[in-house]
Amino acid sequence: FAMPVTSAQSKRLVRRTTAFARRCTERNRGLIPFLSTADTVRDLDHLRELVGDAQLNYRGISYGTFIGQTYANLFPDRVRAMVLDGNINPFAFTRSVQAAIGSRIIDTDRVIGRKFFELCRRAGPARCALARGGSPARRFARLLARLRRGPIPAPAADPPRLSYSDLLIRIFLAEGAPAGWPDFARELDRAARGDGSAMAQMVQGARPLLEDALNSAVGLQCADKPVPPLLGPEAWPEVIRRLARVSYSNGPIQGWWLWAPCAAWKIPAANRYAGPWTAATPNPVLVIGTRYDPRTSYQSSVVAARALGNAVLLTHDGYGHTSDEDPSACIQRRVAASLTELATPPPATVCRSDHLPFSRKFGP
Repeated sequence: FAMPVTSAQSKRLVRRTTAFARRCTERNRGLIPFLSTADTVRDLDHLRELVGDAQLNYRGISYGTFIGQTYANLFPDRVRAMVLDGNINPFAFTRSVQAAIGSRIIDTDRVIGRKFFELCRRAGPARCALARGGSPARRFARLLARLRRGPIPAPAADPPRLSYSDLLIRIFLAEGAPAGWPDFARELDRAARGDGSAMAQMVQGARPLLEDALNSAVGLQCADKPVPPLLGPEAWPEVIRRLARVSYSNGPIQGWWLWAPCAAWKIPAANRYAGPWTAATPNPVLVIGTRYDPRTSYQSSVVAARALGNAVLLTHDGYGHTSDEDPSACIQRRVAASLTELATPPPATVCRSDHLPFSRKFGP
């Protein structure tokens, strides 16, 4: 369960991915046509009816925002209060897996490749270990270049090496949660000094959870898009390279984990919903976008708010994937007011986080 780096590794992963998609579709042929978000939304509406609520109160984060957008467009009159935080771009998400990934990761390298290092430098060595011994950005760049040439030792890990693939996975695990950035910086500092043990151990421990998450996510990712045109496995690496040009870290990760299985996924969804996205709910939907979100770009929240027929965009001037990961009392007040009093902020409202990453609020 790793990102391929060489051509031989890519070919092996293509064979494994194709076999996985074939086994999954063969064993679940009766279920797979009904995995779309529209099917989930109809289940959600049935639950609303079962509990006796005339209208839905809903808070969705990340992919949950797409559930909310779909519900608001299929059943607009049944929405009482809705808060969507860390939004999916519905147009890109339903166009193709490649477009969906590309729209989500356009800010990844800006957050981790620039903002993370700026905050680390400002925090200094006492709060960010990567700031020891020089520029954090330059130290990371040297480590990245070193790992691209081959693994470095990780004596305490099993196997005892840290690979370029491991680093990409670790970036993916770290990027969305600023509370963990000091730990990530310590692992980078140790790796930059020649010992990749801490990072390799972390990645190895996370692999089972990542595999479970991947297996549960693939079907849904595929179901909300049209069946892709036939593309021979020999062309897959070029698609991954295009995604890597959007984000060198997340492009390969999400390309191999999500795009590739869907390229081999040939069962269409029976009830897929692909728009329009302009329905107006009785009360405004509160759409929250975090300025430096590496998983769902801020621009996606802008697009979602503009598309909905009755929505207000609230900007979270913070870091991480959704406002929960970089707490803001201002955001929390606005969310509570929206859900309980149906009150939304004025247009162009911006809420700042309570603390910067690497402050004592986040670090040990």
